[in-house]
Amino acid sequence: MNAVPVKTEVLTHAQRSATFNIESLRAVTGQSQLLIVVERLEDWSSYLPSEDLITAQDYLENPVQGTAGKRVQVINLCRSYRYLGHGYYCSLLAEARGHNVIPSVKTISELTRKSLYSLSLDDLDKRLEHTLRDHPYDDTEGFTLTLYFGQTDLVPLQDLARQVFEAFPAPILLVEFRKRDSWHITGIKTGSMTRLRDHQQDQFAQSLDSFSRKIWRQPRSRRTFRYDLAILHDPQEVLPPSNQKALESFIRVGQQLGVDVELIEKKDYARLAEYDALLIRETTSVDNHTYRFAKKAESEGLVVMDDPASILRCTNKVYLTDLLKRHDLGMPATEVLYKERPDELEQVARRLGFPLVLKIPDGCFSKGVIKVQNAQEMQEAASTLFEHSVLLLAQEYLYTEYDWRIGVLNRKPIFACQYFMSKGHWQIYNHKATATDINGECRTLAIHDAPKAVVDLAVRTANLIGDGLYGVDLKQSGERVVVIEVNDNPNLDAGIEDAWLQDDLYVLVLEEFIRRLDVKRRGLAS
Repeated sequence: MNAVPVKTEVLTHAQRSATFNIESLRAVTGQSQLLIVVERLEDWSSYLPSEDLITAQDYLENPVQGTAGKRVQVINLCRSYRYLGHGYYCSLLAEARGHNVIPSVKTISELTRKSLYSLSLDDLDKRLEHTLRDHPYDDTEGFTLTLYFGQTDLVPLQDLARQVFEAFPAPILLVEFRKRDSWHITGIKTGSMTRLRDHQQDQFAQSLDSFSRKIWRQPRSRRTFRYDLAILHDPQEVLPPSNQKALESFIRVGQQLGVDVELIEKKDYARLAEYDALLIRETTSVDNHTYRFAKKAESEGLVVMDDPASILRCTNKVYLTDLLKRHDLGMPATEVLYKERPDELEQVARRLGFPLVLKIPDGCFSKGVIKVQNAQEMQEAASTLFEHSVLLLAQEYLYTEYDWRIGVLNRKPIFACQYFMSKGHWQIYNHKATATDINGECRTLAIHDAPKAVVDLAVRTANLIGDGLYGVDLKQSGERVVVIEVNDNPNLDAGIEDAWLQDDLYVLVLEEFIRRLDVKRRGLAS
């Protein structure tokens, strides 16, 4: 592979380029190749020639020779990505040929309609007020920011630029900002290198240089493994689904099974296509990056747990309540409260009796869950929780010394835990306690030692969600067994959930990934 021609110093408009150590780059890339696709060769006239350059017509007509067995990265710099145009077809055929391409067809399609990309803007808008406060742009009504491979020379906006690029990976993005009562991103569209001014070409060249180095910065030693698995985690998360020792066990056991396991973080969104599979070990939510990771992984053809459908179904307790009722499965007496109908609180309380529990639909780790003893406490708690959701759940209170957690993978139970209530508290997690007392004790048993009624109900419930990895929480009081919730990314902690199976727990999870990847590979080969 030849050096990517980009800029390291101020050159004339006709010579804009940069060089770096070609031999060291070749040593890193190994069996890799970079292709830069332009609509016409003259579009590249401001930069030094490169053997990596190819016209869109040549790329469309002729499958690139000599790339068999190589990892190919295509940077599509066509003038336009309009539907059924040259740029669109280059990305489409790149994906069909198994090449990693930027922008992808998914990105192109999403950016053509605001209704498709607006959901991602909500999360970005939340950061704008803080980012633009005391910045010169704060005195304007709006501006357009040009991003080159997620880079901007406006330092206060660099983190935001990176997040926009992670959501919509494209060489050039034009991001429109407007200020009404507060700042908003009102539009995002792709740009063209042929429309760049002289100083913008310098920025583009430098950013392309930086991006191409990131593409190849890791030696492809993982090619010695059968598959590459990414584990999404957050090192700063207070209550992660897997502790550090468990993550290390995944890596170690993966090597024994021929799977290269690598830990990734939120910032690695643009690298997902490098992997064969994704395991999410970070608390999931539909309105944060974990769901976007799951969606992107699924669209890229990766095997993913948690899959997007499971996240949608498990993170909302209203969905689970309706599901359990429709299938007549055991659950505590539960009713839905509506913000628009405050007069119904009294009737619900009368039917369920006190004490009862109020829950926001998407709470996790015992957050957004309040036990109330009387009508006044119920009114106060409901008012607080209705600030976060227009629907709440009111549920009968069932005290048990511990909750059952049954782990289910591909419709089969794999572990059983008893989670005891936090010391002096009515829940497993007490967020007001000290760090050492935030959660209660745990006891892990073999599946065959757990009550059959508990295991059977857990499996039947999980099977209504899907065939992924779930943790079903249940309570048992005498002969009565009820489902409390289903977790789409259950805890797999070293010293707790693996206490009985030990390494075999990680083997079970990784072997299920291998099974699915083998099925996928056979399907592609047939």
